[in-house]
Amino acid sequence: MEPSGGGRKERPKPREPAARLEKAKQKSAQQELKQRQRAEIYALNRVMTELEQQQFDSFCKQMQASSE
Repeated sequence: MEPSGGGRKERPKPREPAARLEKAKQKSAQQELKQRQRAEIYALNRVMTELEQQQFDSFCKQMQASSE
């Protein structure tokens, strides 16, 4: 019975590096997702800032036209 018990103890050891590798892959994927989301947020912020500026300029022109 001891050899089979020893075999059972040895089997999780090869799985540990695989589990670590999987964990590392998940961590890497999570970091990539975070970076991509951050880049998308910055891009969206830039677009929204430009749109806000355009709308403000348009509002200013309307106010000048109505005051004249």
